[in-house]
Formats: sequence, C-alpha cells, structure tokens
Amino acid sequence: MICTVTFNPSLDYIVSVDDFQLGMTNRTSSELILPGGKGINVSIVLKNLGLDSTALGYAAGFTGEELIRRLNEFGVNADFIKIDHGMTRINLKLKSIDGTEINGQGPVIEHAHLEALMKKLDQLMEKIDRLGDGDVLVLAGSIPYTMPDDIYQRILERIQGRGVLTVVDATRDLLVKVLPYHPFLVKPNNHELGDIFGVKLSTREEVVPYGRKLQEMGAQNVLISMAGEGAVLIAAD
Repeated sequence: MICTVTFNPSLDYIVSVDDFQLGMTNRTSSELILPGGKGINVSIVLKNLGLDSTALGYAAGFTGEELIRRLNEFGVNADFIKIDHGMTRINLKLKSIDGTEINGQGPVIEHAHLEALMKKLDQLMEKIDRLGDGDVLVLAGSIPYTMPDDIYQRILERIQGRGVLTVVDATRDLLVKVLPYHPFLVKPNNHELGDIFGVKLSTREEVVPYGRKLQEMGAQNVLISMAGEGAVLIAAD
C-alpha cells in the first residue's frame, strides 16, 4: 500500500500570455488546469507508472470538488477530508515569465480536521490490508499557515514501530523535526538544504557533505534535487 498526504492541495491554473504587460488587461494564449500539490503529484506519477496509491488530504468548496473529480480522471484514489468552509486554493502559474507564480492560501485547517486525518491513518493501520510493514507513506509539500509546524513529526511519531517506509519532501523545520524518526527518504532541493544549514549550495559536490549531515541527524536516504543539474542520491549503503 502507498499513501500520499497533501495538506494544502490546489488547482494549478497554468497560463501563457504573449507580451505580458503590468497594469494592463492581458489575454491568455494558452490555459491548462491540473490538480496540484507535491503529494498529489507523487500519486499521479505513481499511477502513470502502474502503481496505485491513496491520496489523503483536505478539500473545500467547489474547487475541492473539482480537484477530486480531476484526480479520479487520472485514476487516483482520492480519500480527502471535506472542509465545510473556505475553498481549496487556486495557484496561478504564468508560463510567459519563467518562475512567476501566485499561490493561494487554502482553507483554515482546524484541530478537528487534524484529528480526522489522524483517525483516518489509524483506520488504515487497523484494516486487514493495513498500512504496515513495507508499506509507504509520503508526506510532501507545504502546510497551511493555520497548522502547527510539527504536524509531520506527529504523524511519524504515530506510526513508529509499524514498519512503514516514510518519505518526506518538506522545507526547514517541517523536515528537520522528522529526522529523529529515521525517515526512509527525504528530498530537499539544494536551496532548501542550504537554508537548513545557513549556506548557499550550487554544485553537486557542495551538496554532498550537507546531505550526509541529514543522514547523521537521522535520515536513511537523502535525495537532493537540483533542477537542471539533476539530482544527488546519498543512499543508506
């Protein structure tokens, strides 16, 4: 069994605008809407590779309904907790100006919603085909501003001793706080890795000693993505 968790999913509205001008009415030359969020991206890629997974997270409003509909079209099992206020965020990606994005905030996640997710994880671990030894749990992406920054840590603490292989793709404190629980794989990019240690990392050679530091802090395997430079894997062996 593979489960992914995306706390702040989105509908990504990807547009191109020819000759974009600030302060003017601009019209798109192309448009695309896709389900977004790092955990969701993992579930979609797994499906493309022929592997089923269950995508967990939160959905709110009409955008949440559309997110679930589109995930179902991709063949992803979306087991989302419905929130009765706010709306799943829309992230605008302007392809005409590389790297230009406007990301929404997402709905307010209250304590009851957190408890509902924890209960869902407990139920998965109690089922006959339960989440347990050799199964994979992926925690990926940012969290809404209303959530505690130790939420990933709480989840790993909850599943300790189950033999679940955990994968964490997160930034700074979210990532550092899970390291004592020995996640199977962590995946910072070179900028995020540099932020953790207060340095600037640009080359493949530079990231290696800092990736090893994450291993010393508890990670089993460290995968450092570097955009056009590819990636560096520092494996447990």
